[in-house]
Amino acid sequence: MTMLSRMRRHLGVLKWILAIVCLAFVVFYIPDFLQSNAGASGRDTVASVDGQTITATEFQRSYEAQLDSYRAAYGGKISDQMLRQLGIDQQILQQMVDERAAVSEAAHLGLSVSDAEVRDAIFSMPAFQENGRFIGEARYVALLRAQRPPMTPSDFESSVRDSLLVQKLRDTLTGWITVSDAEAQRAYHVQNDKVKLDLVTIPADTFIPQVQVTDADIAAYFDAHKEHYRIGEKRRVKYLLVDVGALRKQVTVSAADIEKYYNDNIQMYSTPEQIRVRHILFKTTGKDDAQVKAEAEKVLAMAKAGADFADLAKKYSQDEATAKLGGDLDYFSRGKMVPAFDQAAFALKPGEISGLVKTQYGYHIIKMEDRKPATTKPLAEVQGAISDQIAMQRAQAQGADEIEKLAGEIHTPGDLAKVARQAGLTVQESDYFLPGEPILGLGPSPDASQTAFALKPGEVSGPVQVSSGYAILALDGSQPPYIPKLDEVKSRVKQDVIQEKATALARDQAQALEAKLKAKPEDFDAIVKAAKLTPQSTALMTRNTPLPGVGASPALTAAAFSLPVGDVSAPITTPTGVVICRVTERQIATPEEYAKARDGFIAQLLSQRRAQFFSAYMDKAKARMKILVNRETLQRVVGS
Repeated sequence: MTMLSRMRRHLGVLKWILAIVCLAFVVFYIPDFLQSNAGASGRDTVASVDGQTITATEFQRSYEAQLDSYRAAYGGKISDQMLRQLGIDQQILQQMVDERAAVSEAAHLGLSVSDAEVRDAIFSMPAFQENGRFIGEARYVALLRAQRPPMTPSDFESSVRDSLLVQKLRDTLTGWITVSDAEAQRAYHVQNDKVKLDLVTIPADTFIPQVQVTDADIAAYFDAHKEHYRIGEKRRVKYLLVDVGALRKQVTVSAADIEKYYNDNIQMYSTPEQIRVRHILFKTTGKDDAQVKAEAEKVLAMAKAGADFADLAKKYSQDEATAKLGGDLDYFSRGKMVPAFDQAAFALKPGEISGLVKTQYGYHIIKMEDRKPATTKPLAEVQGAISDQIAMQRAQAQGADEIEKLAGEIHTPGDLAKVARQAGLTVQESDYFLPGEPILGLGPSPDASQTAFALKPGEVSGPVQVSSGYAILALDGSQPPYIPKLDEVKSRVKQDVIQEKATALARDQAQALEAKLKAKPEDFDAIVKAAKLTPQSTALMTRNTPLPGVGASPALTAAAFSLPVGDVSAPITTPTGVVICRVTERQIATPEEYAKARDGFIAQLLSQRRAQFFSAYMDKAKARMKILVNRETLQRVVGS
């Protein structure tokens, strides 16, 4: 990891607190005024895990901060709607549920974290250190407030406590796992041994025009592979739909509403002051500080005397990531670098060069290149998007309220029609569908499909979110799994027969080619070209490298790493055709290379194994916990 990435990572701890294994804790926070725009009270529960609640306020803080981070990273290239379509809300909710589950399990096992442990953890974070010492209470609070969005010490410390608690849980559960040297060596070779290949691929598709298929061929193939064509259970439902899009058209958003939302959420439309600097780093870790400082002072003198700063950075900087860029750190805002560097950089004027700046990484020389003032998008520029967002939030909240009211009046499938008439709605029917298939009238909706296949005759579902709003479902019929008649799947069977026959022809050509290649492997390219095929050569590749024109092929990879240099493989069938390879070079990781990487590799392998065990353990732990999600409140908060 480069010095620059470490600098940014350490300050990033204010936003990405101690990510533990696969529990990516989201602990962003936003001011309390935002909860008034969510359409859900902060007291509402988005989810509960074994009695521990995730409130609407907590979820919205995390959700809005995550959106802010994407906006900062991608600017106008990604919209809120795009992020919702990516399921960011579900990801964040899952992260928060995982956190609560881990905290609950830690408490179940009697683990706890003391105030002293929280304090020591915070004091040791590089973000809160200067010259090896804690920066002090006032600057600590100021740094938290400077985050976008701001954080309170109690919020931050609570998140650190939870993170430490989960780390204790992880250590307790996985501390017994070890990796032997022999296991590590085997894994190291799997990851680092390399081969270079000559390949010839014979695509099956090129033989399709030659394939003749009769009805007898199709019938015989179907008889031999009937289970392959088995059709699973299908279901049909009746449903009542509250269309949020229709409700959206009825919502009127006033200019005052838009202005209030804009003022309340002004930071969403603001970009803080940013600067662009170059720097030259002289690392002090493991070195004599005075000697490094003396070297840095010599380069500082050259920079002050007018030498080209970018050239000096390329020659002298020990920041591997930026030295080749002339020390360019690109634009960044306050709080993105460690405190000493941040303070010195923002104190400079364009063109000005700092003195030596000491951080935990060493001595820096900083040159200011440019400064961008803070900006705020005017209301006129964003009022359309704000109006759409408010209208959709209100429509979503109205739809959630309406579906909850309807659900309270529907207890049996027979109630659907009566309640629909009273509400001015229509009961609709789907076609038969398989699990996971789109439902006629509802579109793609995994939740609706899953709910439909969980229903028993005579039952009705609760509110289910679908692409167009909310629905209540009732089972209206089912078809058991069955093996279809040939006529139902004949076209599919025919394509499979054609593919099989085409692959057989490709294999026949490959077998004829194999004999020639094994006789004269050194003439691989010439023999392949004479067969009117195109040879390919790979670069050195590991077992995990996709093969050109083939992709992932365990059989081909196994052959490539087992053959001696110069040998030609037998034809290997892949999903798209047949491949033959010749090994032209092999690089086996040496004992010296393993010895050099041993400690770090064992640590990495150990971390992976412990993470896998911890994840599997928590999956089982969550299975016995009572985890409830309030979809209505979730959608009100997200406003989608």
